[in-house]
Amino acid sequence: MIYLDNAATTFPKPESVYKAIDDCMRYHCANPGRSGHKMAMESARIVEDTRDLVAKLFNIKNPMDVIYTFNATDSLNLAIKGFLHSGDHVITTTMEHNSVLRPIMELEKIGVEHTFVKADANGKVNPSDIEAAIKDNTKMIAIIHASNVVGTLIDIDAIGKIAKKHNIAYLVDASQSAGIYDIDVQSMNIDMLAMPGHKGLLGPQGTGLLYVNGDIKLDSQRQGGTGSRSAEIVQPDLYPDKYESGTHNTPGIAGLGAGIQFLLDTGIENIKNHEEELSQYMIDEILKIDGVTLYGPKSAKERAAVIALNIRDLDSGEVTFRLDREYDIATRSGIHCAPLAHESIGTIKQGAVRFSLGYFTTKEEVDKAIEALKVIASE
Repeated sequence: MIYLDNAATTFPKPESVYKAIDDCMRYHCANPGRSGHKMAMESARIVEDTRDLVAKLFNIKNPMDVIYTFNATDSLNLAIKGFLHSGDHVITTTMEHNSVLRPIMELEKIGVEHTFVKADANGKVNPSDIEAAIKDNTKMIAIIHASNVVGTLIDIDAIGKIAKKHNIAYLVDASQSAGIYDIDVQSMNIDMLAMPGHKGLLGPQGTGLLYVNGDIKLDSQRQGGTGSRSAEIVQPDLYPDKYESGTHNTPGIAGLGAGIQFLLDTGIENIKNHEEELSQYMIDEILKIDGVTLYGPKSAKERAAVIALNIRDLDSGEVTFRLDREYDIATRSGIHCAPLAHESIGTIKQGAVRFSLGYFTTKEEVDKAIEALKVIASE
């Protein structure tokens, strides 16, 4: 199969990721932070070493500010629901994934106000529009870094300066950018950074991360055993224990650590350049095909390696089905869990066919996808 669905989950993973998961399961998959025997100690070491790697990748000063979650959705729910309270106001955009939109809409029930800043037809958001939306009770700005629909990059650095200027908590959803673009939580004034482990970080599914500035105290969404202060029947108020109740996904964290080590060894800049070059090539070739509409910026420097298109008035699901059945090419169609983004680019009824490239995607695979699109469009 030609796998072009990396925005959903990256595939394949580096060989080191498979090996780390297998070794953990076979040789030292005891309960980390609970027992005192050597297998449990080795599991705990894996958990904390991976936390250190995350801190290194994003310039996080204190690794204990890194919280393990199940996925980016879990991270975003903890950040949004754990921070906002009745009477607060949150600013976000129409380019957000439902993982941001739905928790915000849920909080509307308890009196949390929201403003959805509109993106243009290419998915771009003007930072000045974010600043203009600030009110006296604005407590959070929650922004996606790269659109999961059209890949458009948001200027998170500029928005971070706005958040700091107005003393507003700043949450960034890095689901499509972590592991591909350089993100520095210190220089970008990011208070909370949410991400999955199974996309650009090249780890397995069922892993996620949330960085929280140590000065912020979130309400925990889950209570239970932590292996710390076990004589107490109330949740410990310690980072990261307060938010990590229950047994860790140790094999998953082992794989995640191997994925991040691969990124550090390969170099984020090299990964970004590979995806950027392939994206620009694919964009240029798509623009030559009669009957194909390409959405989002035409420059790969303004977008992640996420390319959405439609072929005339064909249902996007039909195109994806044909690509899979006739050409063995994996893509994703529909609304991509981002309805406001599709409204912004004008595809809410038709949806779109999404091609998403990864570090292991080759030019030959892109050429085959282009040829398939030419055939379908010509018919």
